[in-house]
Amino acid sequence: HFDIRAILRPAVLIPESMRLNVLLEEFRLTRNHMALVVNEYGGVAGLVTIEDVLEEIVGEIDDEHDDEVEPELMHQQPGGDWLVSALTPIEDFNEHTGAAFSDEEYDTVGGVVTSEFGHLPEVGEQVAIGEYLFHVTAADDRRVQQFRVTRRSDAPAG
Repeated sequence: HFDIRAILRPAVLIPESMRLNVLLEEFRLTRNHMALVVNEYGGVAGLVTIEDVLEEIVGEIDDEHDDEVEPELMHQQPGGDWLVSALTPIEDFNEHTGAAFSDEEYDTVGGVVTSEFGHLPEVGEQVAIGEYLFHVTAADDRRVQQFRVTRRSDAPAG
């Protein structure tokens, strides 16, 4: 029989205003490595770990969890088409392709394109927006995941 209460410890709560040197000493004295940060209203503002504190003092510390490489959001294909993750920020898409999509209403390419479709598109569907043709190459039942983007030669520039 396993009783989780035997290994639980009370949560350590600290105010947002606590100085790093005081927090580091608190971690050392209580042998804790994390604490919940509470704001002036008593709400949880976040979680801080001893690694966070040390990185603020000495700079970035690489560990086994920092090896993860960020996935490539855009990749240009031979021939000029782009494979674009739906999570690509509009600003990045514009920078790489020379497009001028607004990021006022949506943050990601997926948001803009799904809005243009007017429904959640499935793999194989495509839509033209301005100079670009967006062809859905990966999707699930909740969101589009990837597009193949082609600059249309028949579209008016600008």
